[in-house]
Order: sequence, then structure tokens, then C-alpha cells
Amino acid sequence: MFKIGQGVDAHAFCEGDGIVLGGVRIPFEKAVAADSDGDVLYHALCDALLGAFALGDLGAYFSDVKPGCDSGELLDDVLAKLPPGARIVNVDATVIVQKPKIAPFVGEIRRSVAKRLNVAPECVSVKATTTDHLGFTGRGEGIAALAVVLIEEAN
Repeated sequence: MFKIGQGVDAHAFCEGDGIVLGGVRIPFEKAVAADSDGDVLYHALCDALLGAFALGDLGAYFSDVKPGCDSGELLDDVLAKLPPGARIVNVDATVIVQKPKIAPFVGEIRRSVAKRLNVAPECVSVKATTTDHLGFTGRGEGIAALAVVLIEEAN
């Protein structure tokens, strides 16, 4: 049996010197305003994984995290909540941001996500898009991510 999960996350930018996406630090003149490291890609992926098994959302489990905590650790905790034998088939994610440009980092992000999920990099798609200066991401006020996962559930 297959399960599909979908997740979305968005955060505002604040003063800082870089962002984290899929566990990869990207230099930028701003940071992400968040209780954790603000990794919108990992947060969307967490919600997608939880959603595939109707386990709620990230906030239900991690409403009180340490400031600056590593979102990769949150993802590890979510993976531990999945039923035994659940196998991630593939991930398709989109990052929505005007700046910084994500394309130069996509390969590294894919490898980082794949390693964390214990899947081959070719099972992880990461795309980036702008909104042509429309909305909060287009005005450079923040960043968003969407993630979809396909999971094969063990019989």
C-alpha cells in the first residue's frame, strides 16, 4: 500500500547572515525568523511525512523547541514516528523565494535530504521558483517550501 503526504511551511526573514535549506547553509544577507534554524524545506517535509500517516503536524509534536535547534533533528524524530517498515519512495519539494538564488545549491540540498531520509539522491527532487515579485516571497520578506512524499507501507 502507498501513502502520500503533503507539507507546507513559510517563515519571514529577519536580520542575519544566512539561511538553512535541507540541512545546507546558504549565505545570504538575511536569516529566517523562527524558533528553530528555520529550515522551511525540512519543516514542510516533516509535515508531509506526518500527513501521510495522519499523525498530525509538526506543531503538535514540537511546539516548544530550543531557539536555533537543528531542524534535521526534528526530521529524525518524525522519521522515528513512522510505522515500522515504511519506506520513502520519493520526495518532490519546491522552495519559493525571490532571493537568495537556490539553483547553485540544489545538488547539495538533494544529497543532504537523501542522506537524512536514507534514500538515493535520485529519489529526491528539489526545485526553486520565484513569484515574480508578487506576495511576501516576491517582495523579499520571507521564504516558503512545499513538499510531497510517496511512502510504501509495509504489509
